Amino acid sequence: MADKPSDEPSSGSGSGSGEEPSVPDEVWEKFLRDHGSAPKEPSARARMVTERLRQQEARGESPAGWRAGPTAAGRNGRPRKGWAVLGVLLAAVVAVVAMKPSLLPGHPFGAGDPDPAAASPLPAETAAPTAAPSSADPETPTLARPFAGSPAERWADGEAGIVLPKATALGSVSKDRVELALRQTRKLLVDANLNPKVLSGARPEAALSVLDPKQPGVVDDLETALRAPSEKNDPLSLFSRFDPKEVKPAGEVVKVRGRITFGKGDFAGVAVHADYTFVYPVVRADGSTEVTRTIVRRVIDAEFPDPTHYRTTPGRLNLVRYDEDAGNSACDVHDGYLHPRFPSQAPTGGATSTGPSVDPYDRSRVIGQDDACGTVSRT
Repeated sequence: MADKPSDEPSSGSGSGSGEEPSVPDEVWEKFLRDHGSAPKEPSARARMVTERLRQQEARGESPAGWRAGPTAAGRNGRPRKGWAVLGVLLAAVVAVVAMKPSLLPGHPFGAGDPDPAAASPLPAETAAPTAAPSSADPETPTLARPFAGSPAERWADGEAGIVLPKATALGSVSKDRVELALRQTRKLLVDANLNPKVLSGARPEAALSVLDPKQPGVVDDLETALRAPSEKNDPLSLFSRFDPKEVKPAGEVVKVRGRITFGKGDFAGVAVHADYTFVYPVVRADGSTEVTRTIVRRVIDAEFPDPTHYRTTPGRLNLVRYDEDAGNSACDVHDGYLHPRFPSQAPTGGATSTGPSVDPYDRSRVIGQDDACGTVSRT
């Protein structure tokens, strides 16, 4: 129990000089009963705070709420903008994940595989494949996803798929000459298979410009094929072309996969080997939204002969081989155009399919050895 205040004068310094008035015993005992201890004089800081609160109350101001720290409100009582923005962003993220939980790594909510359209692209092809690509999900292609259900969905887009190897000198053949041969081959491939105008039937001027007109039986035959297509002279042997009155592209992307290699040629120059597959999604020209795909694979062997030893046009390619294999195109029509078949089309007769069923995405197959009219296992 606290001691009763002494009636003796205080021994410490004080503001007064007289004796402190004594507290009656009955009053002191009542205080102890009510509070259990003697009152303590407020500290100087407590008196200062009390005085400030009294002044705020006199001015009609209210003190901040209990534990209302700076993280709850700003200096003016408004929510801090940074925290408000963060809250909105967190809410947006939660909403997106709720609609597409596969965006989170590991599929924590049991979501299925990611959308193939968002899958990472395949690395560039660096060697000849040994097998066909695995089958994709059996999805129907649409205008929004024209490559749905196709291995090509992860292939490169257009020209990005034709990557040249680093040029190096080949004995007496300089690096610059090798590089020129590679660039000319790429120019041929791009114009012949990816130029939108050429795909719609226009003349492949850039492709023809890299071929040597002095090479017998090549440029002249191609000119004849473009002018008067026939089974014997077919421009499709080197150029991809569609009849714009029949079909039009389903989007602006052609998928591409393949590779280019080079080595010492047989004519004291550079030999370039190109093996590429092009996938063309199309719709009917009448406004239908049904999508189908035609797959064309081309294998080209070109030579860049030494003009000091052979009669050749400097800077032009000589074609040694150019084979073509088209999947999902009528093989009994020889008008110089690819003719895709749509799933909803009923068989129309025509040439009988005498060849085997093949996978047009199988880049391990050898082409150019069988002219039989076959079928494709998938498009």
